[in-house]
Amino acid sequence: MTSAPILSPSETDLPEVYQSVESEVRSYCRGWPTVMDHAQGSHITDVDGRQYLDFFAGAGALNYGHNNPVLKSALIDYLTNDRIVHSLDIATAAKTDFLTTFEELILKPRGLDYKVQFPGPTGANAVEAALKLARKVTGRESIINFTNAFHGMTLGALSVTGNSMKRAGAGIPLVHATPMPYDNYFDGVTEDFHWFERVLDDSGGGLNRPAAVIVETVQGEGGVNVARVEWLQALAALCRTRDILLIVDDVQMGCGRTGPFFSFEVAGIKPDIVTLSKSISGYGLPMALTLFRSELDVWAPGEHNGTFRGHNPAFVTATKALETYWRTDEFNKETMSKGEFVRTRLDSIAGSHEGVSARGRGMVQALKFEDAPAANAVCGVAFERGLLAETSGPSDEVVKLLPPLTTSNADLDAGLDILAEAVAATLA
Repeated sequence: MTSAPILSPSETDLPEVYQSVESEVRSYCRGWPTVMDHAQGSHITDVDGRQYLDFFAGAGALNYGHNNPVLKSALIDYLTNDRIVHSLDIATAAKTDFLTTFEELILKPRGLDYKVQFPGPTGANAVEAALKLARKVTGRESIINFTNAFHGMTLGALSVTGNSMKRAGAGIPLVHATPMPYDNYFDGVTEDFHWFERVLDDSGGGLNRPAAVIVETVQGEGGVNVARVEWLQALAALCRTRDILLIVDDVQMGCGRTGPFFSFEVAGIKPDIVTLSKSISGYGLPMALTLFRSELDVWAPGEHNGTFRGHNPAFVTATKALETYWRTDEFNKETMSKGEFVRTRLDSIAGSHEGVSARGRGMVQALKFEDAPAANAVCGVAFERGLLAETSGPSDEVVKLLPPLTTSNADLDAGLDILAEAVAATLA
């Protein structure tokens, strides 16, 4: 199989100020060189009036779509009435409403006795707080992470991230973290989980007793690697019997992305600590949560804080999203149905081309290409034809699809038609 040359959309299509003023660290605008202007639902329109179907959704921050009208109405009403915007951790009416609704609709129905911490506005903030708390509770330093994991770009989060390019950007040694093989890392040839268990229990294994294990139930940035339910259950049991805290990073896969509100619900486990961000605000507004069992709440007042941990507009849209989509199980069922539809289409695409396979869970679905550069080429062709999709995986060998969960079946079909055309054109 030979792939078409990788498309390299030119940044010269962007205003010159992007090259003359913005840092070279910019990323997405290189692959999507157009100036976006409007967005609604699953569609984005650029300044020239060209419309794109969005199968990216702000890297999972827009599960309910762009400018969701129900959430927008609540937000506009809040702002036009001069309600509090910034408050650090001062008690506000918006925060009260969010905490009350989150407990009623999310925590209590799932039997989760979690405290809620507002660590700062990003997923990395939530992960840093989780690692810091685990070390404080246990008095241990080491954290177990997994191959191909991604947990954020700050130093603590980078230490438990697998991507070598991102880790290299730290500029200093990243210590006190030990990677273990993620589920199916050895393609089923070796039962990788047993290796972790053996080293942990072996007095000659050289592994310090860890404070915590941090895991994604589906590795998004790592290539849409889906952990088996049995593997997650065994990991939870291992942590429980050996007094190790289990942290589930649900920053990208939470808030319904895999179907249930939390991605770990399918395994019937209850992590000690959970991190949420991205779609928790419901509207793309910065917001993050670190959740943990109430007996782990050993923080002293102000011991972990942040200037923007009280972003009230995000509380407002988050509360409205919970009330709108999570009072019943209907949204979960719709997401699972849409995910099955997408997977059926992807299986068909993969079956038509050698070296292509489908993977995913719920509404995070993907195509993996044995010829890694083909994935980037597919995304380039898809962009030219009006579809936004990104790559992931250690070699960018996976085309990852994260459409808003509210995307209609018609739009899903249209986007998958474009993807099928892009794959066919690339692999011709």
